[in-house]
Amino acid sequence: MPWPWSSQQSLITLRGPRVTLRLPQLSDYEQWYRLRLASSDFLRPFEPRWTEADLARRVFVQRVKRAREEAEEGTDYSLFIFQPDGRRETLVGGVTLSNVRRRAAQFVNLGYWMGQQYAGQGLMSEAVSLCLPFTFDTLDLHRIHAAFLPGNMASRRVLEKNGFVEEGFAENYLQINGRWEDHVLFALTRERYERARHGGRLA
Repeated sequence: MPWPWSSQQSLITLRGPRVTLRLPQLSDYEQWYRLRLASSDFLRPFEPRWTEADLARRVFVQRVKRAREEAEEGTDYSLFIFQPDGRRETLVGGVTLSNVRRRAAQFVNLGYWMGQQYAGQGLMSEAVSLCLPFTFDTLDLHRIHAAFLPGNMASRRVLEKNGFVEEGFAENYLQINGRWEDHVLFALTRERYERARHGGRLA
């Protein structure tokens, strides 16, 4: 008997012209493993330290379970990015909306990763754009926070295209590839999002 969290029915599906976002499923393992392994040298300078052992199937099973539980609880949303092609979906990366804060704060943190062979094609910009109405309209939050390494110009472009603005600089903000690294802090507020949406542009 399958686990409830292994269902092929996704709790969340966000569709755009070129990409679809949804929660991970057990059937995504082979694509995820191959993409992360092939992109390991490309991704490691921008992520917390990980090894090939972290790509094991048992680790992925726990990832799928946790992603569904957190989405049901409304605390975190770990979504895979796919390029649809008829009945086939090609995994190209992931987006995470994490640490949802309610009460007086009403914000969420945005993170993302892209497989090396799919980088530079505008797919991440579209994926992030799909997260905006989900965050502000569906989740009814007020701010989205994002942070990136100072030299990561690709990440800066993704955020700027989606209307985010620079708000500050955090020294030794996150541990990346085993080292505490400085980060540039960006954010998008509901007010800025609404103005851009009604004005027809996000930047």
